Amino acid sequence: LTLRHSDCHGKLWQPAQLGSPLVMDPNSICRKTKRLAGKQAELCQTQPEIVNEVAKGAKLGVRECQYQFRFRRWNCTSQNKYFGKILQQGEHCLSSVLNYIRETAFVYAITAAGVTHAVTQACSMGELLQCGCEATRSRGPPPRLAGVGPTEGVKWEWGGCGDDVEFGYEKSKQFMDARRRKGKSDIRTLIDLHNNEAGRLAVKNYMRTECKCHGLSGSCTLRTCWKKMPHFREVGDRLLERFNGASKVMGGNDGKTLIPVGQNIKPPDKQDLIYSAESPDFCLPNRKTGSLGTRGRMCNSTALDVSGCDLLCCERGHRDETVVLEENCLCRFHWCCVVQCKKCLVRKELSLCH
Repeated sequence: LTLRHSDCHGKLWQPAQLGSPLVMDPNSICRKTKRLAGKQAELCQTQPEIVNEVAKGAKLGVRECQYQFRFRRWNCTSQNKYFGKILQQGEHCLSSVLNYIRETAFVYAITAAGVTHAVTQACSMGELLQCGCEATRSRGPPPRLAGVGPTEGVKWEWGGCGDDVEFGYEKSKQFMDARRRKGKSDIRTLIDLHNNEAGRLAVKNYMRTECKCHGLSGSCTLRTCWKKMPHFREVGDRLLERFNGASKVMGGNDGKTLIPVGQNIKPPDKQDLIYSAESPDFCLPNRKTGSLGTRGRMCNSTALDVSGCDLLCCERGHRDETVVLEENCLCRFHWCCVVQCKKCLVRKELSLCH
């Protein structure tokens, strides 16, 4: 995805600098290498395979965003002009009127998490020469795992191929945390950096230990253990919870700190998402806010949550339609290794927003 944003003086600038979730093509990332600082430009020139994984991670993040927001008024559309406007929220000249909404926070966090996950996964799969499996020499003993049984007298050792999340974390930080602009956007930069870190920690802080038992008749006299990343769906679920409980902040008088808005509000921790302005309702199309509106969206006529027709259709009502869809059916596996399916016509009842 590529976009052109307008600054306060009407000039156009390309968001091809690292740190923008819009940059999901490795060629686009490195096209402006003269603008990149030291190590970033060096990576583009000497380690393009890592840049390729960064691009894959950004795409992974957007796909997860679309899954998590599939029943919401703003459904993480990937259409350039609308997705870009969500990322633009907050890029005003006056930092006192920052308009950084929750959706913007989620997009930055899930993208930073996606880059962390993709680079780390590439290391474990042996696709990158710069990294591999996690070094385990200095790691302490694995914790007792539920379902493994008594561990007293059981020998253990780190083995297998643990995920080197530290490498993925550092590469995500290097690419995503490039300062956007200095001066008037310092508060925006602080919010970006905070949400990027929250995304990375949603991967790094939730590594799980997997073990395999060795011994006669399943006696588990020796246990080999390794660290694995959480599945990315778990990361998305966790960040959606943070989205729902995101903290509203404002810039401090020194222009270098963020303070929570509201009385008796505890400062957000590193894993919380933060924003500075309330989201629009996204009911009607609006290019300024990145809203496509909800007209024609499918809704659930019996649900009472955000997927229900009352909320999703913004109380405009809905219509029921019967449609005939072609779907794969009667699929069979043929050795080796092909799955063949027939096409079946399926009649479905849909509820669509007015």
